[in-house]
Amino acid sequence: MTIRHHLPDNLLMAYAAGNLPEAFHLVVATHLSLCDTCRVQAASFDAVGGALVDDLAGSAMSEGSLEACLARLEATPVHRRGPVARREGVFPAPLQDYVGGDLAAVRWKALGMGVKQAILPTGRGARARLLFIPAGAAVPDHGHRGTELTLVLQGAFRDETDRFGPGDVEVADEDLNHQPVAEAGMDCICLAATDAPLRFNALIPRILQPVFRI
Repeated sequence: MTIRHHLPDNLLMAYAAGNLPEAFHLVVATHLSLCDTCRVQAASFDAVGGALVDDLAGSAMSEGSLEACLARLEATPVHRRGPVARREGVFPAPLQDYVGGDLAAVRWKALGMGVKQAILPTGRGARARLLFIPAGAAVPDHGHRGTELTLVLQGAFRDETDRFGPGDVEVADEDLNHQPVAEAGMDCICLAATDAPLRFNALIPRILQPVFRI
């Protein structure tokens, strides 16, 4: 697998610091399980953060602090940052752990023209979804009111910026208007996360947007 589009440093630093919404955290963790380059960079930010913590002066803890911290850790989804053995199927290991399986475990909902989605349960701040785009099909052209991360898991798509294949991540912001089109030959499956609704250019997608929660 040749990955050409990587995660920017600001996202990797936020991931290392634990400051990303759960949906973005899932996309980053899944990409890191595929990408040696970004995994090494994320580890370097972890090391810097650890050094900064070591330099901090200690302070007294209130009664029950340890128990409260352990309880929060128990409730937090675990995404491994080290090398992850590739499992059979389309989904990398962190996503399989999150979904509870591979493609067969996904409950798709049709969006029209063969495009399907499955919204994943995540915390506040952003929304994660799996997208299925039939080979040769396009999603409606749109802009963004915030940030959208799109990680390709199978197949590939092209838009106004470039081609994105397996393992690639497209980071879209408010400056990007595009219409992703799945390449012919293989259906495209992506993991996407958004922290704000998309801005569709055509009337019908705008009307259906509240129903599909895009």
